[in-house]
Amino acid sequence: MFCDHTKKKAITFSYDDGVTQDIRLIELLNKYNLKCTFNLNSGLLSGKQILIRNDQRIAHYKVHSDDVKYIYDGHEVAVHTLTHPNLTQCDEKEIIHQVETDRLNLSELVGYEVVGMAYPCGSVNNDDRVANIIKSYTGVKYSRTITVNDCFDLQENLYRFNPTSFHLNFEKLMRLGKAFVELNPETPKIFYIWGHSYEMDYGADYWIKLEEFFKLISNKDDIYYGTNKDVLL
Repeated sequence: MFCDHTKKKAITFSYDDGVTQDIRLIELLNKYNLKCTFNLNSGLLSGKQILIRNDQRIAHYKVHSDDVKYIYDGHEVAVHTLTHPNLTQCDEKEIIHQVETDRLNLSELVGYEVVGMAYPCGSVNNDDRVANIIKSYTGVKYSRTITVNDCFDLQENLYRFNPTSFHLNFEKLMRLGKAFVELNPETPKIFYIWGHSYEMDYGADYWIKLEEFFKLISNKDDIYYGTNKDVLL
């Protein structure tokens, strides 16, 4: 737990889908010396879609496979399944195929062994059956849900790991950020934030608000900043 064992607090980020807005997000993360894990669907790379969100047309353009290693350099690439199905609706063979094929494809693209994952699809996107199959039959060592818990405590089940907060809940994010910065814990604590970078295009000031959060939580001497792998394993 934590690469830097001298610190009892860690912050990590997790973003899904491998979209081109990740490029802007990474520039912002790097500006504040923050680390993130990006969960990609290797079977959907280079695809282009337009999503309708909040009555707006939002670009959902996937990064090109040839650019994955360069774009995500300095951060972690992790599994999001091959083609983004809801794994709770898949049989064992398909779950293994979706997860392990994606993991091997991404490992080849980035040049290191990919071991992390985030479950695809919203709502109920994971259960104990799926988690046990992934643990038993793939090379994945942790997997994130979308069930936020507003909590900094460590968790025993790394195959159904719940994040602390969703990135668009800015008021809550700032409140939790202030509490975490001020925290002086006796035991290790983790602040884990998740989202999709394309969601930052929903509002004219969303990128500004996210940067305000980055300013709040970054460059603290008593906080370890790492990828999901750095912090969880």
